[in-house]
Amino acid sequence: MPIPDIPDNTPLPKALARITHLGIGAHADDLEFMAFHGIAQCHQSPNHWFGGVTCSDGSGCSRSGPFANFTDDQMKAARAKEQTQAAEVGKYAAQWQLDYPSAAIKDSANSPLVPELSEIIKATKPNTIYTHNLADKHDTHVAVTTAVIAALRSLPEDVHPEQLLGCEMWRDLDWMLAPDKVPLDNSNHDNLAKELNEVFQSQISGGKRYDRAVLGRRYANATFFSSHTTDDTDQLWFAMDLTPLMKDPSLDPIDFTTAHIDRFRQDVADRIKRYSP
Repeated sequence: MPIPDIPDNTPLPKALARITHLGIGAHADDLEFMAFHGIAQCHQSPNHWFGGVTCSDGSGCSRSGPFANFTDDQMKAARAKEQTQAAEVGKYAAQWQLDYPSAAIKDSANSPLVPELSEIIKATKPNTIYTHNLADKHDTHVAVTTAVIAALRSLPEDVHPEQLLGCEMWRDLDWMLAPDKVPLDNSNHDNLAKELNEVFQSQISGGKRYDRAVLGRRYANATFFSSHTTDDTDQLWFAMDLTPLMKDPSLDPIDFTTAHIDRFRQDVADRIKRYSP
């Protein structure tokens, strides 16, 4: 198993054993945006600890402004430093940076991720895992999620988490029917969210305003979640519950995901039919 950074220098076995929430993301900053619910749940909690896994090396990210002339190696170093800083700000139990090129992650025939993720999950035994959702439009995100599912299916049930959540990122999940999506309450942690967002200057100053976009989506999700009730929280992030894919190895991920789309399609068709003259 690769050795993680331990922000508070707790001995490795103890640091890993305390992890209750594990985020597995493709890129530096994915965890802080998509798995913020877990980070906030654990922050300054004596009984809950967040662990982070970042899979890619960051060499392929966009760059402009002060980062416009960075080489791939310089960008990789900047992104790794930011992710380490985020783990310190968020008080993570541990942070792995696996440092793979995106091409290696997307090579499903030879993906190095599955055995490494299996070892990390087996060592931490988290209650909840946050990763990307299978309807995401970013290829590396989907490749990471399929590796997470494969890793979990290779492990015995006694190390499985209670819940596997596929979080929205490069495609939102507002389209999913309300019973299908898991709303994650991200309210009441504005200062922590701001601190984490501002860590990733290679993106914010480098041409991608994720800080504004993510906050805007959180507010929009909360308001548009239900059309006939008043808002009972001010920030939501949505996830697809991928737990059935972990529990039932015979369940096809394509069929599972497209069933959500089929239910959405049928809901739209039924509503039009109901009100057509």
